Amino acid sequence: MSAHHWFACVMLVCASAATAQPVAVALPTAAPAPRVTVHTSMGEIVIELAPDKAPATVENFLGYVREGFYNGTIVHRVIDNLLIQGGAYTVDLQAKPTHAPFALESNNGLSNLRGTVAAARAPSAADSATAQFFINVVDNPRFDYSSDSSDFTKGFAVFGKVVSGMDVVDRIRLVPTQAQDPLPRDVPVTPIVIERIEVLAAAQQ
Repeated sequence: MSAHHWFACVMLVCASAATAQPVAVALPTAAPAPRVTVHTSMGEIVIELAPDKAPATVENFLGYVREGFYNGTIVHRVIDNLLIQGGAYTVDLQAKPTHAPFALESNNGLSNLRGTVAAARAPSAADSATAQFFINVVDNPRFDYSSDSSDFTKGFAVFGKVVSGMDVVDRIRLVPTQAQDPLPRDVPVTPIVIERIEVLAAAQQ
């Protein structure tokens, strides 16, 4: 090959490289966070779950949802300046049997702010959460993980947030309450029924 021919070939290769367009590479998109709709006798509440922050808590909750466990239960605890809580009792205040409790996931970076959803548990037993959950109606940083020094300071695990229906939550928080056996206080006078909870398909989110 002559020097002239070789030089022409090199220039052709360089020109082709210079004019080549970059190829777009499709990156995998993250799956949308799962959402559920809580159908209550006072309206609908849509909750977006956080499996990346509280995987065991979310899976536990979804397990109960899939079983239909929450259907016909009530919001049994309403404290206007604190929270609303449900997922344990039938309309006649019979406690429903639950699965075994699971390990607490409160130290996950999520705070108990207004509109967040957390797993209810016994304050004296960190790993006691089962089916009950509560929605914070105000910011409740005292419920956050702060240390391992006691079961209470280990906090309450946030595993989701209300993305639609806070107006329903705010109506619920204002209902009159009373003591009603076996609960000593904070039970709505008129039962607020959780008719069902359904997992939303991706297209509905």
